[in-house]
Amino acid sequence: MAPISKETDLLVIGGGSGGLGCARMASAKFGAKAMIVEAMRLGGTCVNVGCVPKKVTFNAAALAEAIHDSKAYGFSVQETKPFDFTTFKHKRDAYIKRLNGIYERNLANDKVEYVHGWAKLLNRNEVEITLDDGTKTTVRANKILIAVGGQPTKPSPEIPGAEYGIDSDGFFDIDVLPKKVALVGAGYIAVEFAGMFNALGTETHLFIRHKTFLRNFDPMIQEGVTSEYERLGVHVHKESSQNRIEKDPNTGKLTIHYKDSNGEGKLEDVDHLIWAIGRTPMTKNIGLEEAGVKLDEKGYIVTDEYQNTSVDNIYALGDVSGRVELTPVAIAAGRRLSERLYGGEQFKTARIDYENVPSVVFAHPEVGSIGLTEPQAVEKYGRDNLTIYKTSFTAMYYAMMEPEDKAPTKYKVICAGPEQKVVGLHIMGLGSGEMLQGFGVAVKMGATKKDLDSCIAIHPTSAEELVTLK
Repeated sequence: MAPISKETDLLVIGGGSGGLGCARMASAKFGAKAMIVEAMRLGGTCVNVGCVPKKVTFNAAALAEAIHDSKAYGFSVQETKPFDFTTFKHKRDAYIKRLNGIYERNLANDKVEYVHGWAKLLNRNEVEITLDDGTKTTVRANKILIAVGGQPTKPSPEIPGAEYGIDSDGFFDIDVLPKKVALVGAGYIAVEFAGMFNALGTETHLFIRHKTFLRNFDPMIQEGVTSEYERLGVHVHKESSQNRIEKDPNTGKLTIHYKDSNGEGKLEDVDHLIWAIGRTPMTKNIGLEEAGVKLDEKGYIVTDEYQNTSVDNIYALGDVSGRVELTPVAIAAGRRLSERLYGGEQFKTARIDYENVPSVVFAHPEVGSIGLTEPQAVEKYGRDNLTIYKTSFTAMYYAMMEPEDKAPTKYKVICAGPEQKVVGLHIMGLGSGEMLQGFGVAVKMGATKKDLDSCIAIHPTSAEELVTLK
């Protein structure tokens, strides 16, 4: 390995989406000398244990659903053997490894110095790097970016046997499709995993603390997707908590003792228990306190709208800052920061706008959302200043199917003021993930209901319902 530079213009701690976006632009576009330090694999959560392998698994689940649905269209698909999850898992791993290599080559092409090791702040301008062989080196940097991301939140140690479960990262290590699985969590990670397992034929139990899941989304989404999961056969344990977990030393099977809205219960013969109860910023043991970087009560780095921390020349972005924890948000924030730091006068106010960020949940059905939920809009504008348009229908895809196989589609558009500006748009149903991008652009541009109405509908599509709402 080439000697590590002792000085650099920009040192980025963390090789995930945000850090990569910032370092590559700083070097390739603005000519800054940039270094990126990563202790694990390049690409961060998204590439390794998040968006990418999750979507590949969602695609497999979608194919399983398509095989089932094909019968309604006159096909007779004969499966010669069960779904080969093990082969699928190894191919998915190989794909991710290939992406890791692409990221490393991109850094080299953009002349960003890449160091595999553990970085720790010494002060506002110096970072100590511990290499894989244990040797340490100190690098001085004019500017330092913290973009180390987050990690799965651990369950309470007060739950006996909690350690027998795995976290959401561990989902991607499962190499045999389980017969029975239990997931704890109500966010998009737990909901997506539960939908995938169920579609692939696993008996799936989802434990949630309230009556609905996806509780950061509009009530229409919460209630609609929760109801659909129950219809699809996911065992949703509402208002639940776990009392203790037992593991059979001979079979490795788990028994989960719990309480839910139906009272005390016991779930036996569980192959995997997956804790998907949120993510925690990776802010420990990287020298933040020693360098004087301020953290909030949850451990996130406190930043302003320009990604500045409490210490001059130290910046933070992505999941570690607790702002809209989505990959494209981190990439955009990294690029805007690079422009501001190195782009000169024309970019002196460059920053990301955290308002109206579109987000999608690859649930069953898919969910898309941008802007305010109905309760948020009521709080901000008042009920009398809102006009809310809703529709519920069955997508044409299901026209050939029996009633019990038809999934719902529900849309809601929230408009504010006499001009009926669109301040919230929420969709669930087939194709919502792809559909939201275009409507997201419209909302970001300040679209009104009149703008939607003026767009000629594309027929026959589900999306046309959003421009024909009455």
